[in-house]
Amino acid sequence: MHLSTFTDYSLRVLIYAAARSPRQVSLTELAEAYGISRNHLIQVVRKLGHLGYLENTRGRGGGIRLGKDPATVRISEIVQATEPGFVMAECFQKKRGANRCRLTPICVLRGALADATQAFLDTLDQYTLADIVVNRPQVLALLGGADPPPAEQPAA
Repeated sequence: MHLSTFTDYSLRVLIYAAARSPRQVSLTELAEAYGISRNHLIQVVRKLGHLGYLENTRGRGGGIRLGKDPATVRISEIVQATEPGFVMAECFQKKRGANRCRLTPICVLRGALADATQAFLDTLDQYTLADIVVNRPQVLALLGGADPPPAEQPAA
């Protein structure tokens, strides 16, 4: 199985937003952190905002922040929401005329692929976005978004 680039970028955006939460991050910051085109990220961020995963603020001083508690966001739901069609083979196509395989009515492989897909989703369902950023300091260090050290308090 291979996830689309759109789904991959969606997961990366949410990981970064969760690691920076509750701070708002800019698209430029995201693009630089991952070395991804800002134009590609605009489409991803727009979709994730529409789905409620992000709160998007446009204009000067705008950016993104998480729209949901990361502990409530299952990785499986992100994949299913962003992966186009989410079909393993032609025989899973629901669009009329898209499945031309003559074996579909009696195919045992189709059942095996359906089971494998469900096992994949069941595994991803065990993880939340919060689980994925449990190592938040390391995530931020690798992406260049580490928080500055706290200012020293003046001696009393």
